[in-house]
Amino acid sequence: MAFYSEEDRAEDYLFKVVLIGDSAVGKSNLLARFARDEFYPNSKSTIGVEFQTQKMDINGKEVKAQIWDTAGQERFRAVTSAYYRGAVGALLVYDISRRQTFDSIGRWLNELHTHSDMNVVTILVGNKSDLKDAREVTTAEGKALAEAQGLFFMETSALDSSNVTAAFQTVVTEIYNILSRKVMISQELKQKDSSSFNGKTVVLEGEKKEADAEPKKAGCCSS
Repeated sequence: MAFYSEEDRAEDYLFKVVLIGDSAVGKSNLLARFARDEFYPNSKSTIGVEFQTQKMDINGKEVKAQIWDTAGQERFRAVTSAYYRGAVGALLVYDISRRQTFDSIGRWLNELHTHSDMNVVTILVGNKSDLKDAREVTTAEGKALAEAQGLFFMETSALDSSNVTAAFQTVVTEIYNILSRKVMISQELKQKDSSSFNGKTVVLEGEKKEADAEPKKAGCCSS
């Protein structure tokens, strides 16, 4: 029988989450606020790709979210294929004070589904909710689009921290729940398969056992 330390188990739960959306919608500041509780009012556009790993507690388990941030400008779009590879979660961000960034959501969704698994857990994020007087996209419009596309939805403000942690936690918690359900099913199948033999089968927890039981699946959120 094998045992994993808490550190080993944490390695079993490493989820890649990507930030996508037009340039200047506040993706980098959302990550800075979430990961370091910082905000840069004069931040420059991201060049290329950056990522940070953040530990989170989900149902008593330590989960690591590897959050990737890339530039929204067209000239950096060549990085997309590698950027999306292995992603199991996404924050699709628009700026509530710029309707054109909301109008781009369909294009970003198409790109996400083209370069990654169709089952990527996605939340639509209306950022800069502090800009009430400059709002061009209503909360109702954001909710309606999210419902139509089967996405989670939340309005955030990297400036005043509103809902920033909640947005990331929503995605990571759902990924963890999906993985947990798949592991449970795989364990039940193993127990049924072993019922015709004498003795007991020890089933370890974690994503590794899911991979052993279902070798054809590429990621935790594949269907």
